[in-house]
Amino acid sequence: MTSLRTLGSSGLEVFPLCLGGNVFGWTADEKESFAVLDAYTAGGGNFVDTADTYSSWAPGNEGGESETVIGNWLASRGNRSGVLIATKVGGHPRYKGLSPANIRAAVDASLRRLRTDHIDLYYTHFDDPEVPVEDIVTTLDELVRAGKVRALGASNISPERLRESLDFADREGLARYVALQPKYNLVERDGYEGALHDAASRAGLAAVPYYGLASGFLTGKYRPGTEVDSARAGSAAAYLETERGRRVLAALDEVAEAHGAAVASVALAWLLSRPTVAAPIASARTAGQLPALLAAAALELTDEERAKLTRASA
Repeated sequence: MTSLRTLGSSGLEVFPLCLGGNVFGWTADEKESFAVLDAYTAGGGNFVDTADTYSSWAPGNEGGESETVIGNWLASRGNRSGVLIATKVGGHPRYKGLSPANIRAAVDASLRRLRTDHIDLYYTHFDDPEVPVEDIVTTLDELVRAGKVRALGASNISPERLRESLDFADREGLARYVALQPKYNLVERDGYEGALHDAASRAGLAAVPYYGLASGFLTGKYRPGTEVDSARAGSAAAYLETERGRRVLAALDEVAEAHGAAVASVALAWLLSRPTVAAPIASARTAGQLPALLAAAALELTDEERAKLTRASA
């Protein structure tokens, strides 16, 4: 049985693969989404990530569709206590930014859609430099004290603002961020490794990387001359045009063959071996895509294999 990992200082114990909910209500309808969620939890998973803005970009959607699907699933399965739900504030078309009034309104809207009385991990989706960190942190602390939120996280934030937020929370004795959600994968390391990683590491934050499979590129299904039916095919295929992308794919193929594993499993296992990373996020449009993702949690790479992937992705 796969061991759970503690999320920073929160005490929350999470499965080492977080299921991304960005496809729910977008490329996966409610029936397909339920099948994916059922398969994920049947495989031992307990950590689902969404955001109030998912999937406002899709024609006919207004945001909140993913939360609604997850809320309906939780209600129909009666399993709320066994699943940790992470969602985000700041990106919904009607609740833009991180002003105190907006955060208070947005969290209540998310709770209604999720059909629950608490959110396990609540992220600021995008930093809002117009709002002082003191206002953001104080408002988030209110939500924790009110029992609406159990733990806090930040995504898309600069190292400077992250440090300011943590310092203020510590100084005032307020709830602080325990998790960071950076964009981080084998072909996009630059945005996290460096000052942001160092700030997270020093503060004991757990990283929960998004785009863990680089829009699907690191599943290995994107190859020269191959067409893939996916809403994200364009952005994923672009990595094939780079030398780094081709190097990474070749290294992944070698390691995957040695283990008899899927390329996606190896890419996520590399992320899981990185300092600070607790659980990379990956999404699945169908239940058939899940076994390769879940397998990453138990895949042990050798030091040599990790080094080979790290060199290829440098």
